[in-house]
Amino acid sequence: MASSPCGSNGSSSSSFDSGLEIKTRSVEQTLIPLVSQITTLINHKDKPKKSEKTLHAIQRVGQAVNLAVGRFVTVGEAIALENEELKEEMSFACLEARRAGDTIAQLTDVITLDQPESDERATIFSDKTGMVKAARMLLSSVTKVLVLADRIVIKQIINSRNKVLVTLEHLEKVSSFQEFVQIFSQFGNEMVEFAHLTGDRQNDLKDEKKKARMAAARAVLEKCTMMLLTASKTCLRHPDCESARINKDGVFHRMRLALDQVIEIVTDSRTSGEGEIQVVSIYTGIKEFKNRVEGLRENLYIVSKDNLLVMLDAMLEHTEDFTDSAYTSHEHRECILELSRQARVELEQLITIWIQAQSFKAKEANEELEVAILKTCQCMNVLKRELHNAAVELTTDLLKHHAEYTVLKALKISGGDGNLEAVAEYTCKLSEQKEQLVEACRLLRHISGTEPLEITCIHAEDTFQVIGPQIFSAAQTLALHPSSKIAKENLEVFCEAWESQLSDMSVLLREINDVFEGRRGEKRTYLSLPRPGKYSANLKMVKPVKLDTEEQTTIAKLGLELRLLTSDVDSESEKWEDQEHEIVRQSQCMSSMAYSMYLFTRGEGLLKTTQDLFHQAEVFAEEGYKLNSSLQAFCLQLRDDERAVLAAEMEKLVVLCQQLHATAKMPVQGKNATFLKVDSSIQNTKSIINVIVYILPLCNKIIRKNKLEKSSLESSQSWGENQFHTPVNEDRLSEKTANGFGVKSLEHHMASLTFLESK
Repeated sequence: MASSPCGSNGSSSSSFDSGLEIKTRSVEQTLIPLVSQITTLINHKDKPKKSEKTLHAIQRVGQAVNLAVGRFVTVGEAIALENEELKEEMSFACLEARRAGDTIAQLTDVITLDQPESDERATIFSDKTGMVKAARMLLSSVTKVLVLADRIVIKQIINSRNKVLVTLEHLEKVSSFQEFVQIFSQFGNEMVEFAHLTGDRQNDLKDEKKKARMAAARAVLEKCTMMLLTASKTCLRHPDCESARINKDGVFHRMRLALDQVIEIVTDSRTSGEGEIQVVSIYTGIKEFKNRVEGLRENLYIVSKDNLLVMLDAMLEHTEDFTDSAYTSHEHRECILELSRQARVELEQLITIWIQAQSFKAKEANEELEVAILKTCQCMNVLKRELHNAAVELTTDLLKHHAEYTVLKALKISGGDGNLEAVAEYTCKLSEQKEQLVEACRLLRHISGTEPLEITCIHAEDTFQVIGPQIFSAAQTLALHPSSKIAKENLEVFCEAWESQLSDMSVLLREINDVFEGRRGEKRTYLSLPRPGKYSANLKMVKPVKLDTEEQTTIAKLGLELRLLTSDVDSESEKWEDQEHEIVRQSQCMSSMAYSMYLFTRGEGLLKTTQDLFHQAEVFAEEGYKLNSSLQAFCLQLRDDERAVLAAEMEKLVVLCQQLHATAKMPVQGKNATFLKVDSSIQNTKSIINVIVYILPLCNKIIRKNKLEKSSLESSQSWGENQFHTPVNEDRLSEKTANGFGVKSLEHHMASLTFLESK
């Protein structure tokens, strides 16, 4: 067997290293049980006398491993037969896995308990090295099979992308509406397949950074599919219009870039853009600088003073993005400059003390060094908070100022009136808005706090940069052809994309704030209860008492379960076509509240005291009553059978909200009583979120079913007159795309596939 030798004293972690990087959760989760079983075999205690119970237990594990390997290898061999290019590698890996499984079964075969072991018969007790070698080979070969199977998934995504690219090229070259209708139908089906494959891949990726990049690329594809339809129709209707051609070319170019980015992610290609992401964040720079400064406590000779100065200068250089920005307020600019000067002074003092501390290790010198380290780090914290406030204040003001979409409305009116001068005027105003929003995205990127959010900021910046000029060209086309329904529809689609990105930006801002607030201040020792706060005027000032280990574990487990359920709510919410539906909005609001309660269980977030938690629970219960009212209104539109299914869940929701409301209001005193109230509040919240997770897809399914039945009825009524009607003109195309494979159909498909992962 091709396996490298392993000494008996080798650790299990190094012994089982397959040398293959595991990039997906599915591969990792498949290996975990196998690793657990093999570790059980390797790490059993070598007692001189083995009990019958021990021997049988070891044998059962060995047999279980061998049977599982047999089933697994059968699947691998079937994959090998279907994929000629991987057949040889896959077959060899399967053969090694089968051999290793057989060896483990033999070494754990201890049926003949009444016979002493002979020298000729090797078992796990007499050949521990052989067991380790077999285990290493098994894990290595199984991992190889999984990684090869993963390559097939990647190949499927690449093939799907290639099909989309070919059809995209055909779409770009069509010259008639009839040809466009036929090819766009094929394109829609191919995009749905691509959405399935890439959505599964996105959810499976372990690397959160890659996940965020995939989400951004897929968001572009979703929105551009709608734009491609209207931009192409406009170009076909007005073939000599230069602005229509520019508008269409921009969409095709952006779709190709997004398709390429997906392939870069799934094939793990390195790009220059990915490298840039790692160096632009001030947040990351401050974090690394503080780590280096705090490292001086451990070893005075590790860091040179020049390195520290270079790090600080590089980080402060990025603050010029704030101070040079025309949109940063005078107060923030002056404060950032002053804090930057102060940071240099603090570092110079720290370096002086640090050099002195190398010469003599007196207690006073160490204390002075500690004070200097703390002052330098504190200065960095204040600077980070000031930068955060500057970026958030600018973005909040911009989102409020542009919430009415005044310029977009004016552009639509001016275009419809054929007023080219007014279109040019409002185009300039939208261009100013674009620059402001792009600048806000750049500043948010610096203080985003995590790499995935940083990537989302870059995506938002790119989107505004691209959609702005596309709106200009679409508005100009409408102004040149004011009576064209298609040109008007096209401008509407691009304006909706702008509005959608503004909405996404407000969500992004909230997420950045959540990260910042969750990490702000000193992290508390887990749940000191009871804790006097602004709500407890008649409580004595008691010294906080830590929960014992069992209580901490209970609350932490509940919190984690609550976090997973909020993710389910967000995921189900995004499957709705109508994101403004009252049921969706209220469910998302309750999910956000539950998430803040989860942060409390980690000692993070805005809920600082148990009274904060109970107040949040009370508000959460009231929101549950509001959601129930919306569900009652929704039920009035349904048939009896549909209403009955929902009624049972609504009854559960009301009862649970009543329980939570009563719990939150109940007065308690003492550590044990407070702990029980916290436990009960989170349990009830979890139960309510669980009901919402069930209700959301149920309501969505009912809405889709009713919509589909209505659409089918309309289609059957118009089938006879549409079937043989020729030639295809622009009005007929609009009708067909709405009923079959155009805007409405693709919106339906993309929503149902959850093209965008929940944030």
